Amino acid sequence: MQKIKNLACLLMFSLVLLSCGEYQKVLNKGTAEEQYKMANKMYESNKYSKALRLFEKITPTYRGKPQMERIQFMVAQSNFNEKSYSTSGYYFDRFAKNYPKSSKKEEASFLSAYSYKLASPRFSLDATDTNKALEAFQTFIDTYPDSDRIEEANTHYKELRYKLQKKSFEIAKTYYRTADYDLRNYKSAIQAFDNLLSDYLGSEFKEEAYYYRLKAAHDFVLKSTVRRKPERIKDAIEAYEKLKRNFPESKFMEASNEMLATLDATEKEVAAIFAKQKEFKSSQKK
Repeated sequence: MQKIKNLACLLMFSLVLLSCGEYQKVLNKGTAEEQYKMANKMYESNKYSKALRLFEKITPTYRGKPQMERIQFMVAQSNFNEKSYSTSGYYFDRFAKNYPKSSKKEEASFLSAYSYKLASPRFSLDATDTNKALEAFQTFIDTYPDSDRIEEANTHYKELRYKLQKKSFEIAKTYYRTADYDLRNYKSAIQAFDNLLSDYLGSEFKEEAYYYRLKAAHDFVLKSTVRRKPERIKDAIEAYEKLKRNFPESKFMEASNEMLATLDATEKEVAAIFAKQKEFKSSQKK
């Protein structure tokens, strides 16, 4: 029995060597037709890395020919199966644009968007692939509103949009948290929260963004010179009013009311200082 097992293993090993030898021979010295057939064989055998090496070889020969449609789709699918998602996203997109009448155009359009989503890193990192995925899913949703994949596409779109919102929100909060070390970051935080609120009207972070927008403006007033306080107090009070108008029952209202009281008191103090300065200047003229 052991001898039979050993012979079986030896036979399998020999077949693997023969297969590898045949592949290398076709890859290095085969005709374009032989390489095309071998590429298909590797693809069907789920040996996508080997298939891609052959596809790269034969693409110049088959460019413009009927086989190229199949080749380009297999190149995209091979990269996807090899988890080279940014690359597969690019090739699926190219396929959809190059073959607008293909029966696989819808599938390629979806897989292009999905590839970019899979390539998209966590929210705190570069958002290039996230933006590509968002744009691609939006195009798919607009182009194929009756697709069987439309529900899935909408789900992916919402997840990507949330990721970008979270990135914007965390950037704004980082500006706020570091403003004690660099007062210019108060301005940056205020602008970043404003951008988030204008770019994502229905944002899940809307209530919290309004609160931190107020908090940044409030703290900026306290760190400002007397001359700068009036305009910044006005901005902070407007931020308070926006929060109260949009979220009258907000969990942040108690803290916000305390900030408003501080702003009102500061406004009175500043007014008193300006009144004394004006009085002093008048007395000097006399």
